[in-house]
Order: sequence, then C-alpha cells, then structure tokens
Amino acid sequence: MHLSDTAWFYVGIPVLLLTGIYFTWIGKAAQIRMIPEMFRVLKDRVGGDHEGQKPISSFKAFTISAASRVGTGNIVGVAAAVAVGGPGSVFWMWIVALLGGASSFVESTLGQLYKSDEHYRYHGGPAYYIRKGLGQNWLAILFAIVISVTYGLIFNALQANSITDSLSSTFELTGSALINFKYGMACVLGIMTAIIIFGGVHSISKVSVTVVPTMALLYLAIGFLLVGINIHKVPGMFVNIITCAFGLKAMVGGGLGAVIVIGVRRGLFTNEAGMGSVPNAGATAAISHPVKQGLVQTLGVYVDTLVVCTMTAFIIMLSDTSYGPQNADKGAELTLGALQLGLGSWARYFLTFAIFLFAFTSVVGNYYYGESNIRYMFRHKFWLSLFRVLVVVAVMIGSIANVQMMWSLSEVATLIMALTNLAAIVFLGRIAMKLLHHYNEQRRQGLEPIFHRDDLPEIKNIECWDGSDEITQRETWERFEEEKRQRRAEKAAKGLI
Repeated sequence: MHLSDTAWFYVGIPVLLLTGIYFTWIGKAAQIRMIPEMFRVLKDRVGGDHEGQKPISSFKAFTISAASRVGTGNIVGVAAAVAVGGPGSVFWMWIVALLGGASSFVESTLGQLYKSDEHYRYHGGPAYYIRKGLGQNWLAILFAIVISVTYGLIFNALQANSITDSLSSTFELTGSALINFKYGMACVLGIMTAIIIFGGVHSISKVSVTVVPTMALLYLAIGFLLVGINIHKVPGMFVNIITCAFGLKAMVGGGLGAVIVIGVRRGLFTNEAGMGSVPNAGATAAISHPVKQGLVQTLGVYVDTLVVCTMTAFIIMLSDTSYGPQNADKGAELTLGALQLGLGSWARYFLTFAIFLFAFTSVVGNYYYGESNIRYMFRHKFWLSLFRVLVVVAVMIGSIANVQMMWSLSEVATLIMALTNLAAIVFLGRIAMKLLHHYNEQRRQGLEPIFHRDDLPEIKNIECWDGSDEITQRETWERFEEEKRQRRAEKAAKGLI
C-alpha cells in the first residue's frame, strides 16, 4: 500500500465520514429532510447589477462546481471502482453522498457567509472563512496554495490526459500517429483553455451552465436507454449491490473491507463533499441568504453520486464484467466497451465525446478554484495572469505526458486540503447551524429568507450582507412571485388549470 493510500485509509476517510456524521447529527439531517427546498432555491432569482457587473446566479454557481465535480471520475473512475470493488461499492458511494451532503452544506454556507466583494465581484471559499472565522491567516494561505496547485495545475493535467487517452483509444492510434495526435491535442486544448479562462468567471459560467447540464442529461439518457433494454435485470442488480455491500456475497479479493474502502474513497473523490473545493464556486452567487447556496451545493453532491455515478455503475454491471484488481487501470475501456456491447459502436463514439466535454469542463471548473485562491493571496493582476499561463501549460503537458506520478501527488495534496478544510468547518459548524435556524424561522413564517449581518451580531468579520442588496433581492423576489401569479391567472382564465 502506497503512503498516500495508507494516509487516506487511516486518516482521510475516517475524518471525512466522522465529520459528515457529526454535521448530520447537529443539523438534524438537514441534508435529507430539506431536499425539496434544494430544488426550490435552485431557481432563486438574483438582484440587480453588483458594482456595475451582472451577478452570478445560484444556478450558475451550481454549474461551476458541477463542472469540476461531474468529470471523467464519474465515468472512468467509478467504472474502475465498481469493476475492482464489485457492486457493493455502489452502496457505500450512496452512504458517502448522504453523509457528505451535511459537510457540503456547512462548507458552502460558510463560503457564502464569509465571502468578499473587495476589488471585484463576490468571491470566497475556505481561505476566507479560515481567516475571518478562525483568525488563522497562515492556515488560510496554506490551503490557498495547495488548492491552487492541486486543482489548477495537477488535476487539469490529469483531465487533459484523460481526453487524449480516451480519444486515442477510440480511434486506435499507435506509433507516430499517436504521438502526432497528442501534440495536436495539446495545442487545441491549450488554445481552448486560454480562450475561456482569460474571459473570467462569467465566461466560465457561460460554458458550464450550457455544457454540463446538456452532456449530463445526454449521458443519463444513454444510460437509461441501456437500462430500459435490460429492465428485467434491474431488480437483480439492486440485490447484488446490497448483498455485496455487507459481505453476504463475496465478489472481490480483500472481502468486505476492500468493498467499503473502494466505495467510500471513490464517493468522496467524485462528489468532493468536505474537500474545500466547492465553496469557492458557491461563494460567487448573489443570493438573499447564505443557507440557500449551502442547500444548492448539497444537491450537487446528490446529482453527482446518486444519479451520474450510479448510472455508470449500472452500465458496468450490465456488461457482466469480472470483478477484481485486474480492472484497476481499465476505467475508460470498461465503460466504452460496456456501452458498445449493449447499444452498438455508435455509443462508444458518443461516450468518447462525452468524456471530452466532461473533462474539459472540469478543467474550466478546476481553474476557477485556483483563481479564487490566487486572488486571495495576491492583489496584483500579474500573479493571476501568470497562474492562467501556468494552467494552459499544465493542460498542454498533461495532454502528452505520462502522469502516473501526478496521481500520487494529487492524492497527498487533496488529503492536506481536506484535513485543513474539515478542521475549519468543525470549529465553525455551529455558525452554519445558527444560519440554518435563522433560515427555517423565516420559512415557517411564510417569508422568503433574507439575511442581514445584524440579524446575528455575534458572528464577527462578515464583509458582505450589510443590507446593500437586501432591497434589490426582496424586490426581485416579489416581482418573480407576481409574475408567477399572473401566469397562473392567465392559465386559469383559459381553463388550463
């Protein structure tokens, strides 16, 4: 077992799970009982311009984080995890999503509460709430450095590598043709990345708000088509998942422990709950209450794991693959082969295209996490420009290089990042619970929740939420409600309802 594996097994996974259990307890399972509210606030309308710039909506902030979450890990990583750990690993992914939803709620709520609007539109994340909430600027800088390097450079190199590998595998390129193809893709991906990231957060949100939902829906549609054709096998798949999850049916070497570890680890890596990455995107939204973005980002955990990852697992299970360690490096090959077996060769080409778009939008989402933290550390635009150039270079290198060492580096870096973030949100968790209580009190009174920092004066160092947007937010909501009433009245007059 590698050092990174040992560290995750004995430290990372237990801490992430225990944190999720703790927040589930003190939040009275808010991440489950408030699922209907998550869908409601996803449609929340933003107010007017913020300092002359159009604000980012709750949904756009959701898609920026989804751009990073929903990537090749959902197709390639989950396929390998299920093929190695067996069907039982799927059950433990579900458990991780339900527990991780509580951590995701807390970190994204805190990201919104402690966001900043200094120098440019709303921005924030763990570095901001570590400094403002805990007063530990050195720890905030450590987090900012680690996430900038990990997501902005290492993860983006890995995503670019996934793109070139999947395309070259599909078109069966070898020898000099493969080398020329990789260099060509390095140039293409480098140019595409530069065009988008130099356009800023609105450029990023425009890409993610269009591409991510579209490709996720198309991927799910293909998956549902395959499942529909084999609907008679679905009950058996669920039975397999449950029996293998508790060791009632041995499927892989290592037994129950291996199944749990593989499922838990893959679930954590795909939905990123508690890792400290998603709050960077959630903080960009202009909303009326911090809890709203906490709920929206929790929904993102469920979409990622309970929907997209589960579909990948079903696709692999329908292919009747053999389970075991021999599949550890065959994620893309397994998923491509399973779809081709079930639906024909056209499905293989579709999935290759999907992997390309999922991986590229992950590059865009990962970059923004780095940008937010570069802006935290440096005020001069030179450093942001330098970071953007380094991201483009990392994408180009990842397209042509062997990236095995980068996987090990990324696992160590994400462990440092996760532990730093989890320590912060455990100490600040009670603040998130106060905000949740404040939110629910307004909902019980039939009001649309709005937060003003004077509502909870015991919370210090809040930069925004001074009421400057409160009137605009309320007016926007009232206008939205009036429009709904008018549409309802028009339908009633036409006899449609």
